[in-house]
Amino acid sequence: MYIPAHFNEPNRDVLYDMIENNVLGVLITHGASGLDANHIPFELDRSQGEYGTLRCHVARNNPVWQDVATGDDVLVVFRAADAYISPQWYPSKQEFHKQVPTWNYLVAHAHGRITIHDDERYVRRNVAKLTHRHEGRQPVPWKMGDAPREFIDAMVKAIVGLEIEVTRLVGKVKLSQNKELRDIRNAGEILNAQGDHQIGEAMLAAAARKSEQG
Repeated sequence: MYIPAHFNEPNRDVLYDMIENNVLGVLITHGASGLDANHIPFELDRSQGEYGTLRCHVARNNPVWQDVATGDDVLVVFRAADAYISPQWYPSKQEFHKQVPTWNYLVAHAHGRITIHDDERYVRRNVAKLTHRHEGRQPVPWKMGDAPREFIDAMVKAIVGLEIEVTRLVGKVKLSQNKELRDIRNAGEILNAQGDHQIGEAMLAAAARKSEQG
């Protein structure tokens, strides 16, 4: 990923937050059948490994777990938010007419080595963790014990676990930081007004940081 210095996000905790708040990642592999991309919810363990560990599971019928081998390099892409930016939103455009449309976004790329876990105990443990995390937001959380045991056993046998040791973590926060302060602020305010709050608020925060830096 091309990352100009003003769009680079070096703070690991910011990237971890981005992953944990946007768990549906794109697992990109280059196995025996060539390039492949699978959209999968991941669980991040910040404490395991130098850069953390990602865990997920896939359907046994999904060929990805047989197309790659333990130890292969993979990439997981997490997209937090994005928004179109019109040049009309930049006050400097009205004076100098030297602005063009762009697209702002927040993304994290986790490079790592994959391990295949065709192991029922491993899969069951990780499905339970993923379920507990996301069902915890529900008024009446669903538990694996709510379903008949034989049904859950069959479901667990139908999936395979994947674990990715993250070896490199990079992030790009493209928020018009290369523009004038007034341009960043105004575009962020317009995004907020039209309901694109995630990028809008991020742009306003970027403007505040730029103002502090002088």
